[in-house]
Amino acid sequence: MAFNLASIRKGPQALPPRIVIYGEHGLGKSTFAAGAPNPIFVQTEDGLASLDVASFPLAARHEDVLEAVGALYAEEHDYQTVVLDSLDWAEKLIWSYVARKHDKGSIEDFGYGKGYTVAAEALAELLAGLNALRTERGMAVILTAHAQVKRFDDPTSASYDRFELALHKAASALVSEWADVIAFSSHDIVVRTEEAGFNKKLKKAVASDRVIHVERAPAFNAKNRYGLPAKLPLSWDAFSSALADAQR
Repeated sequence: MAFNLASIRKGPQALPPRIVIYGEHGLGKSTFAAGAPNPIFVQTEDGLASLDVASFPLAARHEDVLEAVGALYAEEHDYQTVVLDSLDWAEKLIWSYVARKHDKGSIEDFGYGKGYTVAAEALAELLAGLNALRTERGMAVILTAHAQVKRFDDPTSASYDRFELALHKAASALVSEWADVIAFSSHDIVVRTEEAGFNKKLKKAVASDRVIHVERAPAFNAKNRYGLPAKLPLSWDAFSSALADAQR
């Protein structure tokens, strides 16, 4: 590509989104992804039994994941969304892959955290492949992941716990920069006041609707590059409608 004045582009580019949706088990992350346009799932964990979706066989090695991405890039198909389900299980496959590649017994055998740096490089190559599906095949990309609670050292305040991606910190930083949307899924907690007798009232926290948060808060990491509302229902229809409104 020539870098000259004729190559300058202006205005937003209409590319499909790169979405990471994470949260605790059983909230509906895979169901959210299944609602995206004509999805194809790349499975690294066995959790699609209840969903009527197209999927590759369960990946047993990182090479299987790369082969699936390569097939979507090279072969003719009409899939519009690729879903990696899930990212944290894919990371474990990457750990085994780099250990085998470097004749190590495990990721820990590199010493001094070097193995995780090598693993992050392998993850970057996978993300580049997913980028190619987005830019050259016009596919949206959704990565599901589980959540973990980690201590966050905020230089502007006291440290606190928050939900983050269940990844090694090097991988988490890489994915967080790559994604257009990081959506934290949770129940919307409602506090209700109930009569407890003897003129006393009891406040109870009750989980109600399932939602996604797409703006960072002290309790969780999240972001979006589209100016979406901070909280949305946990459904693809609600997300795509908000995205369409934001892009008008």
